[in-house]
Amino acid sequence: METSALNQTIDFLKQHAPFDQMEADHLDYLAKRLKLAFHARDTIVTTPDAGVPENFYIIKQGRIRGESQDGEEGSGWELSPGECFPIGALLANRPVQTIARAAEDSFCYELDRPAFDYLLQHSAPFHDFCTRRLANLLDNALRRVQARSASRIAEDNSLNTPLRELLVREAVTCLPDTPLKAALQTMQQEHIGSMIVSDQNRRALGIFTLHDLLRHVAKESCELKTPISEVMTPDPLSLPADAMAHEAALLMARHGFGHICVVERGRLLGMISERDIFSLQRVGIASLGQAIARATSLEQLTPLGHDIHRLVEQMLAQGASVDQLTRLVAALNDNLTRRVIALMLEAHDEPVPPFVWLAFGSEGRSEQTLKTDQDNGILFLPQSDESSEQTRQRLLPLAKRINDALAECGFPLCPGNIMASNPECCLSLDEWRARFERWIDQGNPEHLLKSTIFFDFRPLYGDPSQIEPLRQSLLKQTGHNSRFRRQLAGNSMQFKPPLGLFGEFKLSSSGDEAHTLDLKLQGLTPFVDAARIIALANGISEVNTEARLRAAGDCGALRERDVAAWCEAYHFIQLLRMRNHRQQAKDGRPLSNRLDPDTLNELDRRILKEAFRQGRKLQNKIALEYQL
Repeated sequence: METSALNQTIDFLKQHAPFDQMEADHLDYLAKRLKLAFHARDTIVTTPDAGVPENFYIIKQGRIRGESQDGEEGSGWELSPGECFPIGALLANRPVQTIARAAEDSFCYELDRPAFDYLLQHSAPFHDFCTRRLANLLDNALRRVQARSASRIAEDNSLNTPLRELLVREAVTCLPDTPLKAALQTMQQEHIGSMIVSDQNRRALGIFTLHDLLRHVAKESCELKTPISEVMTPDPLSLPADAMAHEAALLMARHGFGHICVVERGRLLGMISERDIFSLQRVGIASLGQAIARATSLEQLTPLGHDIHRLVEQMLAQGASVDQLTRLVAALNDNLTRRVIALMLEAHDEPVPPFVWLAFGSEGRSEQTLKTDQDNGILFLPQSDESSEQTRQRLLPLAKRINDALAECGFPLCPGNIMASNPECCLSLDEWRARFERWIDQGNPEHLLKSTIFFDFRPLYGDPSQIEPLRQSLLKQTGHNSRFRRQLAGNSMQFKPPLGLFGEFKLSSSGDEAHTLDLKLQGLTPFVDAARIIALANGISEVNTEARLRAAGDCGALRERDVAAWCEAYHFIQLLRMRNHRQQAKDGRPLSNRLDPDTLNELDRRILKEAFRQGRKLQNKIALEYQL
C-alpha cells in the first residue's frame, strides 16, 4: 500500500473504536494488511451457507444490513462506516448466523483470518473490543457522559482552586530502570496505589498503577525484575500548578484517567487524583446522608431532594457505573423515606402497632432514577387483643400522613393508589400471603399486572425478618405453578424492544409522542419482566434485575456470557434514561421516559440498537421456554 493511501487508511481507522485506542505499531500492522473491496447494492457479503468466515470486515463507505434467514422481526441489524463484522463468528470459529447484505453500494476493508488472530492476541484494545464488544462501546459512551457532566460541575466555584493548593504530599517517584518488585515494595510502604516514573531531573515519564500491574501480571514475559518502564503507562497527563481544579476534572473525564501530574516549569511537584478533585464538591454522599439523618422537619428534608439530583451529576463525572448510580439514588431515597416515617411517628398522637414499610416496583428493586412516584405498602402482625381490621384502622391515618409527607419531599402520589394509605395495601402477613396465593392461582389480567409490581417488594422500615415468610411462600408457589409463570411470560411480550425488521428504530407516530420511543416500557421492562420470571422459576430471592440475572447465571439457569451482555445492555438503557431525566430537570421540563433517538450521537444510537437487540434475545429465550 502506498504511503499516502496508508496514511489515509490510518486516519480513517483512528476515527472509530477500537482502532482509536490501538498502539501505533498494531494500527500500522492492520492498515498494511487491509484490502478494499466493493460490494454493489443487494450483494451478499457473508452468509451462513458459506461456512466459517475467512475475513474480518470494516465498513469504509455505505451500509451493510444483517438479515435473519427466517425473516424474524427485530433480529436484523444495520452497520455504518467504521463498524465491523462478523466478530462473533470469527471468535467462535463458526458460520455467521445472519446474511450480511449491502444495503447500498458499499466499500469494505477486508482483513484475513491470520492477521485478525494476530491482532486479537497482541493488541489489548482490539482484544477487549472483540471479546467485550458491547461493554467496550458502553465504556466509550460513559466516558462521553463523564465529560459532559464534568463540564457542568466545572461551573461550581469550589473547583476554581489552583492545583498546587490540592497537593498534600510530595509525589512518590522512581527511575525508569527500577525493578517492578522494588516499585511494589515502595508502594506498599507508602500505602499508595500509584507511582510516577521520572528521570533524574524529575520530569514525568510515565505512571504505574495497580491497574497496570493487573494488566501485565498475566503475561508470561512479566517478571518481578522487569524494569518499571516496560509496564508503566507512558506520557501521563499533566497540568501546571496554577491550573484550576475544574481543568483537571475535564482532562480526567475526557481521557478516562484518574491521575494527573502537577508540574512547574516541566518539573514534577506532585500528583492529584479524581478523589482529590471531587472532595471539593459541596454535595457528598456522607454529608447528604448526614443531612437527611439530622433533619427535624419536612421543611429541612424537602430541599435535599435537589441535592440528590446534583449528586447524580457529580457521580457521573467521577465515573460511577449506572448500577452504582441507581443504587445510590435508591439508598438516599430509602434514608429520606425512613426519616419521614420517623418524623411522622414522632408527631403521631397515638401509639401504633409494629409494622414493616414495604417498597414495591422500581423502588423495591433499587432501580430508581430521578423520575419516581410512590409504590409502597404496610405489612403488620395483628395484636392479640384485636382483629386485623382494627389494626389496619389504627395504621391508616399514619400511612396517609407518611404518603403526603413523601409527596412534599418530591415523591409524587401514585396515580394507581398503590400506597400504604390504601386499605388494600395495608395488610397483615396472612392477608398478603392469601392475596398472593389468589393472584397465582387465578392469574387473570388484573392479577398479572399487580404481580409485576407487588412481587418486587423490599422492607424499608421495621423488622425485615417479618417479610421472609411471605417471600418464601411466594417463591414456593410460583416455583410449582408453571401455568402462572407462562401467563406472566405471555403478558411480558406486550412490551417489545422498538426494532423493525432490519434493526431500525420503531417510533411512535401519534401526538406529543411522535418520533419517540419509551426507554422504560420498551427498553427496560423486557429485561425487568424476564428477570422476574426467571427468578420465580428458580427460587431466586433477589429482587434487583441485575442481581436476579447474575444469580440465574450462578445457578446454571442462564449462560454467563449471555448474562453479561444482558446486564450491559440494561445498564446502557438505564444510563440514557437517567441522562434524559437529568437534562429535562435542568431545562425545567417534566420528567419523561420518552426519547427522540435523533437527539443521540452516532455512538449512542449504535449501542442503543444493540441493547434493544439484547432485550429481544432475552425475550425470545422466555418465549421459547414457555412455548409462546
